Amino acid sequence: MATLIEQLADYSLSEAGRPLSDTVRHHAKRAVLDWFASLYPGTLEPVAQRLAQAHADEIGSGRSSTPGYAGSYLPGTAAWINGTSSHAVEFDDIFIDAVYHPGVPTIAGALAIGEHIGASGEQLLKAVVLGYEISTRIGAAVQPSHYRFFHTTGTIGCFASAAAAAYLLAPGDRQVMAHALATAGSFASGLQQAFRSDSMTKALHGGHAASAGVAAARAAAAGITGALDMLEGEVGFGAAMSVDPQWHKVTAGLGEVYNITRITQKSHCCCGHTFAAIDAVQTLRQQLSAAELEQVERIEVDTYRVALDVTGSYEPVSAYQAKFSMPYVLVQALRYGSVRLQAFTPERLTEQASRVLMQRVVLTADAELTAQFPQARAARVRIILRDGRTLEHFSPHRKGDPAAPLSDQELDDKFAELVTPVIGNQAMERLRQQIWQLDELPTLTELNLPALGR
Repeated sequence: MATLIEQLADYSLSEAGRPLSDTVRHHAKRAVLDWFASLYPGTLEPVAQRLAQAHADEIGSGRSSTPGYAGSYLPGTAAWINGTSSHAVEFDDIFIDAVYHPGVPTIAGALAIGEHIGASGEQLLKAVVLGYEISTRIGAAVQPSHYRFFHTTGTIGCFASAAAAAYLLAPGDRQVMAHALATAGSFASGLQQAFRSDSMTKALHGGHAASAGVAAARAAAAGITGALDMLEGEVGFGAAMSVDPQWHKVTAGLGEVYNITRITQKSHCCCGHTFAAIDAVQTLRQQLSAAELEQVERIEVDTYRVALDVTGSYEPVSAYQAKFSMPYVLVQALRYGSVRLQAFTPERLTEQASRVLMQRVVLTADAELTAQFPQARAARVRIILRDGRTLEHFSPHRKGDPAAPLSDQELDDKFAELVTPVIGNQAMERLRQQIWQLDELPTLTELNLPALGR
């Protein structure tokens, strides 16, 4: 019987031989647009800038660009820097079932190899689709237990980049795809402990996954083989990094139901586990006058356990920690109406009024909502005023989830908001139009990404 990786390789072969449907192609463009929207502000973050500095001696070594920075690199380094940059500001997309940010490793890897070989825009889109479809299914199969210790974007992301890169390097070659995925499974890494401190490591997970996948694919294209039972083998990926993986999810609907059409695009600049509660606070805020906002006595939140494990900090001391603090982001949503980049400026981080109100946020793990994770990310919020009145709202899902997706216009607006401050309005508008017309570009060099560096 064929291994799971062999079945995925068979799928890639069939996918390579048929055109993308209009719906799937459109969602692939949405994914690429949203990735660039996360990438450019990420290039301003210290982790991305220092990583680029660490590889400054490699500038000019290859044809793969690092948008937001001048110069180009060999594919592995470009994927490493771009994957890290696109994960750095917590605005990257999500696949709910896998607790995973697929765009970060998939598109970073696909773009690096695509520029390296002179691929077309249509080829890039198909590579992105393959990376999303293969990786999201592996991710869903090993959850929720995998997420207890591992950062899915760092682990599952290796398969995503490997799939995208293998398709571009050897489209329709079953063996290259299979061995790229098999080798990528050995490279998978990224531990949850990186979430629990003010380190820069978490952002690196996305970049490492992108780079590791590229390395696995290039090795496979040169004939290096991997263990084809890496997923379900006795001491393989599933046995080591999950409890009772549901392997049927890897092939369920493969080639018929496209997960890239069920992606969450973020509307808040922080950890996705806080989103349902933020949405509820924003809804309740609309019912309060400016004077009543000053009379909030307490904010009570019922949500799923993982959300509190990851975002339960009441004393964040940096922008990074604040993005993983439920009390902090809820107070920002209540006081200012949104949680965007400006919510994490030094001035906002030290506001005394916000710090006082944060201590009056009560977080409770709800058993029913916990049981629904990861398929549902719900929250119930109550705002109690000093006069005793209580306002309550239940968010069964998050804005941006497949049940309440961002429109194309909202994605365009997000792109403009995040990209314009980095490269200017004229360059932003040109790039936005090109992404929506990617399938018409004969080569990715027409994006002229190296010219969009600082």
